[in-house]
Amino acid sequence: MPVAPLDYHLTDEAHEDLRQVIATPLRRYNEAQAGPSGYRPLVISLTRGDESLGGLWGYTGYGWLTVQLLAVDEAVRGQGAGRELLLRAEAEASSRGCHGAWLDTHEFQARGFYERLGYEVFGELADYPPGFARYFLRKTLG
Repeated sequence: MPVAPLDYHLTDEAHEDLRQVIATPLRRYNEAQAGPSGYRPLVISLTRGDESLGGLWGYTGYGWLTVQLLAVDEAVRGQGAGRELLLRAEAEASSRGCHGAWLDTHEFQARGFYERLGYEVFGELADYPPGFARYFLRKTLG
């Protein structure tokens, strides 16, 4: 029986259902090699009344907290909200059995903030965006 040719479809529309389809064979392979990841989303929103002021978006898996987004509205910066978001996420990650946390930030963003909270740089990507570096930081929890 003839095998159908492969088709490649390029798009700039990112749909979560397609992301899940693409991730399925990688997830299966990873789990076959390293066991179940224990993936769980970890999201903390920051609000005042009905007003959204930022938050933290990440997940835990394989014993690590991964922070994908941490943002605090300019109106409340410098008041400890970012620190509190990160500390709450780390506490929750520890309660889930995580031993470490990692994240990334750009040179013009919050590297010093994370370093003051115990994170250390373990990688750097130069010229992302051009003229700036992107830093990858980690911290041992607990």
